[in-house]
Amino acid sequence: MTIGIPQGLFYWKHPYFWETFFERLGAKIVLSPKTNKEIVESGTKSSDPETCFSVKVFFGHLLWLDRKCDYIFVPRLKTNEEKLEYCPKFFALPDLAKILVKTPILTETFDERKEKFGKTLERLGEKIINNKKLIREAEEVAFLKQRELEEKQKNDFFEKIKSKRKKIVLISHQYNLYDDYVNLGITRKLENLGVESIFINEVPLGIQKSDIKDQKLNWPKFHWEFGKEIKEKIKLVLNYNISGAIEISAFQCGCDAVLKEFVEKEFKVNKIPFLYLVIDEHTGEAGFQTRLEAFVDTI
Repeated sequence: MTIGIPQGLFYWKHPYFWETFFERLGAKIVLSPKTNKEIVESGTKSSDPETCFSVKVFFGHLLWLDRKCDYIFVPRLKTNEEKLEYCPKFFALPDLAKILVKTPILTETFDERKEKFGKTLERLGEKIINNKKLIREAEEVAFLKQRELEEKQKNDFFEKIKSKRKKIVLISHQYNLYDDYVNLGITRKLENLGVESIFINEVPLGIQKSDIKDQKLNWPKFHWEFGKEIKEKIKLVLNYNISGAIEISAFQCGCDAVLKEFVEKEFKVNKIPFLYLVIDEHTGEAGFQTRLEAFVDTI
């Protein structure tokens, strides 16, 4: 069995987790390539005007995989272990995928308000192989891979914090931060400007989680998992010597439109320069570079 996995949206929530899980069950994995011009154009043509840029990119990856595998994996992510919701567009991805492509969609609904992630994962595995022992082993290996990645991110964070260069924290969803085509290579651009860039998701939440509970955060109680995570990690990263913050948002992202006001306020209250960048399929390289250069000059 060959399973295609699009490298967009949900993939970056658990990088390397899904292919590790399926490979341990004996499936052959086909990953869509890194985002490129053709993928973005293909996804944009298949989208309506109200679709956010990140979903357009995802559609491009989905279409690239069509007819190249037996199944395309598209999970329905609804809530995480804290019972917080993912972006509403994640709810509909499997249904939209079935409309866009001819290849059968392999899916399961991950809603931890109803059952644990591991239980849903076991049911997903049973669609591939009738061997519970092997499925549990695949689950363990996949989670181990995820913990290794988290440990690497934690180590990277502390290495960057030690740097003598000015440090800018980049705030966005993982599928924007880790896609160099989508964010126009922002980390490379900042490095060329002599700046150390830190991804907000690299901030190790566990190191001071007990302190967070006692903090009086001037934020509403978000029902989005991303909102709560960003809120807590910003409080942590402010304990370090941060020179500036950049929030990257995909055009038409409803969640970010709400979150941005609170993120900006948090940094401005702490007298840290803040830049808000909106990206879409029309974002120009030159203008993007100019804004980054001006911001770095500011700090």
